[in-house]
Amino acid sequence: MVEIARQPGPIAELWEWQYQGLCRTVSPEVFFHPEGERGPARRRRDERAKQVCLRCPVLDQCRQHALATREPYGVWGAMTEDERQRQYV
Repeated sequence: MVEIARQPGPIAELWEWQYQGLCRTVSPEVFFHPEGERGPARRRRDERAKQVCLRCPVLDQCRQHALATREPYGVWGAMTEDERQRQYV
């Protein structure tokens, strides 16, 4: 479970970068795996998500946000859940 205390406060400037994200033009299913997805299907979906991220003008802000808040789900800033988890250790 995500600890709410780690989440940034409701200050608009902290979140406005999200309006520029290319992910807003793509289905969320590209970034968040369905329950039970494994193996090659998951790797292909993650790679599609990362390709969107790598062209995104707010890649750095997105990645920083995901790492700072320990975002537990999905591809954020061209990093998967597992890749972010390895950064926390």
